[in-house]
Amino acid sequence: MARVVVFTEYGAPEVLHVVDVDDPWPVDTQIRVRVRAAGVQPFDAGYRSGAFAQYKQATFPAQLGNEVAGVVDAVGAAVTGFAVGDEVIAFVDAIGYADTVVVAATNAVQKPALMPWPEAGVLSASGQTADTALDALEVTAGDRLLIHAAAGGVGSFATQLAVARGATVIGTASERNHAYLTDLGAQPVTYGPGLADRVKELVPDGITAALDCVGGEANDVSVRLLGTPDRAVTLVDWQAEQRLGVRRVGTDRSAARLAGLVSLYEKGLVVPIWKRFTLDEAPSAHREIETGHVRGKIVLVTT
Repeated sequence: MARVVVFTEYGAPEVLHVVDVDDPWPVDTQIRVRVRAAGVQPFDAGYRSGAFAQYKQATFPAQLGNEVAGVVDAVGAAVTGFAVGDEVIAFVDAIGYADTVVVAATNAVQKPALMPWPEAGVLSASGQTADTALDALEVTAGDRLLIHAAAGGVGSFATQLAVARGATVIGTASERNHAYLTDLGAQPVTYGPGLADRVKELVPDGITAALDCVGGEANDVSVRLLGTPDRAVTLVDWQAEQRLGVRRVGTDRSAARLAGLVSLYEKGLVVPIWKRFTLDEAPSAHREIETGHVRGKIVLVTT
C-alpha cells in the first residue's frame, strides 16, 4: 500500500490527511518512484484553501505536490535510461505528497549520489520556476535584477541562478533574512513603504529587470523603477498584467532544464532548506508556509 496526503474539501491546513491506497503501477514509458522527499510550494496552500479555485478547480479527493525525489522500484516496458534502484529527481502534477508515485520517465533525471534527499526533493519545482522566469527576462551578465521576496523558495533559487549568470541581484526581504541573502550573493533591501527609494540608494544606476515572487505593490515598484513593464515579470499576480502590463509567467518544465539545475548544483549551487516535516505533518508544513516568512524551502520526508 502507498501512503498519500489528500484533502476532501477546501479549508485550513487541518483538511490534509494521510490515506492508504493501492500501489500505483507504471505502464509503457512510466517509472514508479518510492519517494524519499517532496517539496512544498506556496501554491499548494492556496490550492488547498480554495484561494485559487477560480483558476484551478480541485477534484476531490485532491492531492498536492509538484516535485519529488526517490528510488525507482519498477519501470514500464518501454522505459529506457532508468532501472530499478536508480535514484532520481522528478517533476509531477499534484501527486507529490506521497511515499510512492508513478512518473513519466521523461520527467525525471538521475540524482547525484552525494546530493542529500531533502535537497533533491525541493530542486525541481522552484528551481525550474526561477530558471523559467530568468529566461523570460533574458537575464545575463551585467543586469541589475530586483527580486521581490528573494529569501523565499523561488526567490532563493532565482537569486542564486541570476548570480551564476553574472547579474547583480537586489533582493527584498525582512531584516532577519538580510544575512541569508548576502550569503546567496544578493544585496538585500527591506521591503515595505519607501522600497523604491531604498533601491535607488542601493543601485544609483537603476535596475534593468525585476522579478516578482510575492504580488501586489511589488509590481508597482518594479514598473516605477524601470519606467516600463517590458522587463518586469510576476509569478503570482494574475492582475498585474491587466493593471500594469507586467507579464505573468508560468513554469516551463523539462528534463533538460532540470538536468541543467542538477549540473549547477554539482558546481556549487546551494539548495536552501528551511524546515523538514513528515507526510503526517503536512498540515504543520502548510501552516509554516502560510506565514509568508519561510526562508528557502519546506520539504516533506517519508523516512
